[in-house]
Amino acid sequence: MKLIILFIIAYLLGAVPSGVWIGKLFFNKDIRTEGSGNIGTTNTFRVLGKTAGTVVMIMDIAKGTIATLLPTFFGIQHINPLIFGVFAILGHTFSIFDRFNGGKAVATSAGMLLAYNPWFFVFAAALWVSLIYITSMVSLASMIAFSIVTVVSLWLRDPYLTILALLLTGFIFYRHRTNIKRIKAGTENMVHFGLGYKKRTEK
Repeated sequence: MKLIILFIIAYLLGAVPSGVWIGKLFFNKDIRTEGSGNIGTTNTFRVLGKTAGTVVMIMDIAKGTIATLLPTFFGIQHINPLIFGVFAILGHTFSIFDRFNGGKAVATSAGMLLAYNPWFFVFAAALWVSLIYITSMVSLASMIAFSIVTVVSLWLRDPYLTILALLLTGFIFYRHRTNIKRIKAGTENMVHFGLGYKKRTEK
């Protein structure tokens, strides 16, 4: 019974639609009707600005981190904490507070990794930021980063992490399927910095 309650808590933590609530509370805007329509960090930056985007990013990362740490907080040792992180990711992606819609799970997945393996999180975050600078596309950077992280996880000899990374990579690609179409068409949204943006504006 205790595990079930904690799984529900992990899901509800992940289900908090940070971008939607901050947009409505402080800006009187619904980010689901502007920009890309996504409730995650990238669209929050685009619609509400840097401060709101940063707050939402921190909140979305924290959801995954806190959920993954739940078994530590409650002294549960017989179950892998990644499972709690997965429930947070499911909550973020299929939020009960947003009619079972949600974000693309990048930040919440990062938060799960932060709790589970902080040094690997630092590597993944540095990789992601570098790829954003190179491509100027958060979507493309996220997909490439997840793919590389999955391969690198093999060196950690943690089968649970590798299997989950592989599943999440597939899930991330699926959630970005419309982005993939725009990338192929050359119409994907870019952040206003980096090599990719510079190349596009020079045309």
